[in-house]
Amino acid sequence: MTPRERFLATVGFKKPDFPFIRVIGGWSETMERWKKEGWDGRPLGEIFGTETILNAGVYIKDKTSSHYIYGPVPPFSRKVIKQDEHTRLVINEEGILMKEFKDYMNSSMPQFLRFPVKRREDFQKFRKERLQLSFSQRIPSDWRQRLSLWSKGKYPVMCFADRWGGFFGPLRNLMGLMNLCMTFHDDPVFVEEMMAERAESIISITDEILKYTSLDAFMFWEDMGFNKGSLIKPSMYRKMALKYYRRVCDWLHNKGINYIFLDSDGNTWELIPIWLEAGINGVFPCEAKAGMDVVKIRKEYGKDLIIMGGIDKRAVAEGSKIMREEVDRVIPLVEEGGYIPELDHGAPPDISWQNMYEYMNYLMRCLGRE
Repeated sequence: MTPRERFLATVGFKKPDFPFIRVIGGWSETMERWKKEGWDGRPLGEIFGTETILNAGVYIKDKTSSHYIYGPVPPFSRKVIKQDEHTRLVINEEGILMKEFKDYMNSSMPQFLRFPVKRREDFQKFRKERLQLSFSQRIPSDWRQRLSLWSKGKYPVMCFADRWGGFFGPLRNLMGLMNLCMTFHDDPVFVEEMMAERAESIISITDEILKYTSLDAFMFWEDMGFNKGSLIKPSMYRKMALKYYRRVCDWLHNKGINYIFLDSDGNTWELIPIWLEAGINGVFPCEAKAGMDVVKIRKEYGKDLIIMGGIDKRAVAEGSKIMREEVDRVIPLVEEGGYIPELDHGAPPDISWQNMYEYMNYLMRCLGRE
């Protein structure tokens, strides 16, 4: 099978010739550690012989621009307001004022201090200036050519609408978590105006992408789970967001895109029924520390839900017997189909290169992919 055929067989609960396996990389601090410990710098997929999912919805970073293809365009100019030995106060490309920690840029969360939208008037201005289609401004110069090559079909193609493809996460990028949650309660009409804009933009931008490549899958982004549950009351979220998910999912299905995933960290148990009802049939990354046990998820939802991720990165950091037990735990899901085994997030710097190497080799050996 080609990698694309293998992917489609896996997510379709059929029998591929070999299990479809991806490898998730690490934070920048992790990669620096791995270089010191023996990683030769080659792509991890090349080293371990794993699969690739091509991503049509990319984060653009070049000499003149850094922005998300589904996000604000033109992006805000990144601006350093002030800094000291350890921290930096900046406005990022999304217009968010935040304090970054210089020593741990990728392994720590910045402090979010101010967001571009407080009220409806701010959103209307932001929408007019930053959220118009402007598709030619959203893509790099070689993007069309690259996607036309992808259409040849060797690899699966997914459109990941990172950070701006959803109905909670993008609104939080605009308003901040506390202000958004208060607005859900105080002004639900305004929240739905923002959701309606996101639905319209997601459809319009994805429609442009489909002019240059076919898509096997689409992925929303929300990051709306905390360590114990949803950041918003599920019943309130269902009432307001379900119709917009359904609008986008119905459109995707009509375009022949049958596999629709949602990326959210944290505990999202209470939200999965909403997503399933909307037409979303896959979840990622299933963060083990937050209680997203993939074995229990499969028991609860069966073949209604495709699962990616869920291998506890803490067990990989421990290595040896603990790591092997964690891998053994998910092997039956691979055999059932509809499951792609990988870490439940990017590898943090407490995972050594030796432990990562042993983990990947053990996983591949267990699944007959040596």
